[in-house]
Amino acid sequence: MRVHSAEFVTSATAPEGWPTSRLPEVAFVGRSNVGKSSMINALCERRKLVRVSNTPGRTRLLNFFEVALDLGAGRRAQLRLCDLPGYGYAKVSKTERREWQKMIETYVEQRERLCAVVCIVDANVGPTEDDLQVIGWVRSAGRRVIVAATKIDKLPKHRRIPRTREVEKALGLEAGDAIGVSSVEAIQLDTLWEKILETCRTGA
Repeated sequence: MRVHSAEFVTSATAPEGWPTSRLPEVAFVGRSNVGKSSMINALCERRKLVRVSNTPGRTRLLNFFEVALDLGAGRRAQLRLCDLPGYGYAKVSKTERREWQKMIETYVEQRERLCAVVCIVDANVGPTEDDLQVIGWVRSAGRRVIVAATKIDKLPKHRRIPRTREVEKALGLEAGDAIGVSSVEAIQLDTLWEKILETCRTGA
């Protein structure tokens, strides 16, 4: 599998700005500065598709990207990714946090073509209270959740699988429901893509 093309489509704050083409869609969410933008860039094999910033809270819109994948044997898949604003950034004003929350809730609850939400959790830190709340809410909204335990490269190899199992246990997941990944060393990105494509095939 390889990425044939990946391009930015649009940014939006409300339903009237969402793309209208009926591609299957997968959203990415995570706490501020967890490496969400770097993960999307690594998955799409593009260094600058999503702007990466060291400043938490930089993503303030819903950012949409369209991706075409070559699956081999002449097969191709097309889908859209949505980069959601990070959560848990304390220095943002209460008013702005409420606006972000409303924007994200509207999207997750109403987006017809949304097949799954990839929740990115820091494998070194483990799930935070914010992670638990957001993942619980996404599930309660009836959306499929894919957990990507990122920055797994920072752990010794013999700790990576056990740490991923610990993340699953903390989140109440079954074994195999979380994927230990790294955007730096491209660890298990193909596995994450396979999980994403599986959810797109089976529908929202």
